[in-house]
Amino acid sequence: MKHRLRLLLALPPLIFLGVFYFYPLASILITSFTPENGAWAPGGLRRLVDSGYYAGVLWFTTWQAALSTLLTLLVALPGAYVFARFDFRGKALIQSLTAVPFVLPTVVTAAAFKALLGPGGLANQALMALFQLNRPPIRIDHTVWFFLLAHVFYNYTVVLRIVGGFWARLSGEPADAARMLGASGQKVFFTITLPLIMPAITAAAMLVFVFCFTSFGVVLILGGPRLATVEVEIYRQAVHLFNLPMAAALSMVQIVFTFALMGLYTWFERRSAVSLMPQAATGGLRRPHTRRERLVIGGNLTVMLLLLGTPLLALCLGSVLTEAGPALTYYRSLLGNPTGSIMFVSPLAAMGNSLGFALAATLIALFIGWFSAAFLAGARHRAAGIIDPLFMLPLSTSAVTLGFGFIIALDEPPLNLRTALLLPAVAHALVAFPFVIRSLLPAWRSIPRHLREAATMLGASPFRVWRHVDWPILRRALWVGAIFAFAISMGEFGATVFVARPRTPTLPLAIYRYLNQPGALNIGRAMAMSCLLMLTTSAGFLVIEKFRSIGGEF
Repeated sequence: MKHRLRLLLALPPLIFLGVFYFYPLASILITSFTPENGAWAPGGLRRLVDSGYYAGVLWFTTWQAALSTLLTLLVALPGAYVFARFDFRGKALIQSLTAVPFVLPTVVTAAAFKALLGPGGLANQALMALFQLNRPPIRIDHTVWFFLLAHVFYNYTVVLRIVGGFWARLSGEPADAARMLGASGQKVFFTITLPLIMPAITAAAMLVFVFCFTSFGVVLILGGPRLATVEVEIYRQAVHLFNLPMAAALSMVQIVFTFALMGLYTWFERRSAVSLMPQAATGGLRRPHTRRERLVIGGNLTVMLLLLGTPLLALCLGSVLTEAGPALTYYRSLLGNPTGSIMFVSPLAAMGNSLGFALAATLIALFIGWFSAAFLAGARHRAAGIIDPLFMLPLSTSAVTLGFGFIIALDEPPLNLRTALLLPAVAHALVAFPFVIRSLLPAWRSIPRHLREAATMLGASPFRVWRHVDWPILRRALWVGAIFAFAISMGEFGATVFVARPRTPTLPLAIYRYLNQPGALNIGRAMAMSCLLMLTTSAGFLVIEKFRSIGGEF
């Protein structure tokens, strides 16, 4: 009986997933096979095979993700070595700051690279002034190299944390024994250390590949009209060409590839015991003593500063540097709404929309995540083993696919929600609530059972037991989940571009529109809004890092 009552806790999240996840995906499947009045006509899928263009899109998506992964590994592995083997002043702060690019919304990342390396970016302006050039010397705008750099910037911390955290926990005894037997440092690395850390390198590479394969905002903004990944092509077919059958067919390909890649990653992660958010290891670390070790650390920190710091610095400078000099002109312009604005509303109103959607999405995600974690914390092993992966499925589905599924599934009875004001908040909550579960579940499972039993034996009511035993332990984890959900909603772009109404744009959508408009004022507004969004999401992540350092990993 108690087990059946516990199953009721799983009903709200399962109903939520059924309506807003499985139903839209099923609609995509139906549309891809029966696009014409419900009749069987898989023409879209056939054209994917027959047309060289769509095969080229899939091939481009694959090889740019592979190249992005390779470049990220080459740049980040030396940093992983430094953080795994050395202890130096400011290490914890630097390690936290290196994760800021990973939590930035993709539109902010794109705006930062435009501010640094775009035709009118900081680097080009400096070089033109220094060498008195008439044309920008760095011309990578709308090329693959532009967003490859952004992918390395975005995914650097994935390799740093997964490989560095795994490496730091390896015992140094085998390597020390090999050195005592006369092996050189190079031989020790390739014969002992590299095979031991290879599972972490493989897991990090797989995760980076997934992120780059499903990249949308960065490619859409930096790649220009000639370059398109599968995600970008879904958007163009659905929004620009109104070719829903072809967009549905591409979405099916995206779903299959993404599910396969994420399934492979999670399988390998379980077997290899690697983690994206490892606890800090202190054993085996040493202070640098030789000049060579100091040069290695200094060189890696310099690379980190140039790669991760200069785009964000250029973004901040781009928001205050005007033709008349440093000023807050672009920030003040956010308060107005000139006639004929491409946004229909002021940038300030777009910020208000983002805050409203983020608050609503946070409440929804906390509600669904609370029931999910409560069920999983007390579920039997078999039930948890089946339902827990179901709750994580939104993480293995691209936001673009989810957004497209919303517009084709929720625009007719029985769920005619296409024009619902809170639909963006629902889409954001769908992406965010798995993070709430992962924040709450470890805390829920850590509640000592004997404390509950002791309080009950002393006459405490169930409410008092919950208030004085459970709630103090769950409270901080709930705050972490709320911050996660709020930050994700504030920066969400892939689904929002499909479901947001024209007169209720969010901050990322406003940034995207302004970046695509000519004029210094439009670009400056985009930079100013990007800085505000960067501040919001970065502050949220740093607060979460602080919670983890105090109370352990959630």
